[in-house]
Amino acid sequence: MERQNITLALPKDLIKRAKSMAVSEDKSISQLLKETLEKRLKDETNFKSAKRRQLALLKQGFDLGTKGRITATREMLHERG
Repeated sequence: MERQNITLALPKDLIKRAKSMAVSEDKSISQLLKETLEKRLKDETNFKSAKRRQLALLKQGFDLGTKGRITATREMLHERG
């Protein structure tokens, strides 16, 4: 995989905490950031795919067994017994 260096400007406290986390996980900050970005991008892709599937299902509609006819009246549905 081809790599490219970038420069980030982050708050010192955030860098200090990131270094601590990286050390506790036996990783470099670069590896920690890489994994975090990969996860976020994967999650975003998965979310968009799931959203597309669900919107397609909604557009297709669901068979409720009524064959498109409404057999109950409003009064029947709101009748209190």
